[in-house]
Amino acid sequence: MTVELRHAAADADIAAAFEVMRDLRPHLASAEELVARVRAQASETYRLLLAWDAGAVVGAAGYRRQTNLIRGPFVYVDDLVVRADRRRGGLGARLLDAVSAEARATGVGAVVLDTGLDNAYGQR
Repeated sequence: MTVELRHAAADADIAAAFEVMRDLRPHLASAEELVARVRAQASETYRLLLAWDAGAVVGAAGYRRQTNLIRGPFVYVDDLVVRADRRRGGLGARLLDAVSAEARATGVGAVVLDTGLDNAYGQR
C-alpha cells in the first residue's frame, strides 16, 4: 500500500474527496457543493490535504491558519477523516503529522483539533 499525500489543487481533486468527506459531513449533498465550499473557505486560508491510494481518495485533512488571544497563531484542523475500511491503520496520524509539518514550516507551532466526546478513536 503506497499512500500519497498531496493538497487538492484542482476542482477534480476536491470532488474526488466527496465520498470520504461525506462520512464526516453527511449534510453535503454533492461533489459540486463540496467544491464550492472548499473554494469559499480557501479565501480564509483553508487547505485540503488528501491521501490517495490507487487513484482514490482514502483520507482527508482540511485545515486553516488562525490567530486568537489564547494561542496566538495556530493551525486549526476543521476536517479529519479516513475511509472506514482504512481506519486504525495510522493514516489519520500521518495526515495530522503532515499538517503539523506544514504549520512548522510557516512558523506556527500549535495545531488544534476538536473531536466529539463520543469519538474514542479520534480522542486517542
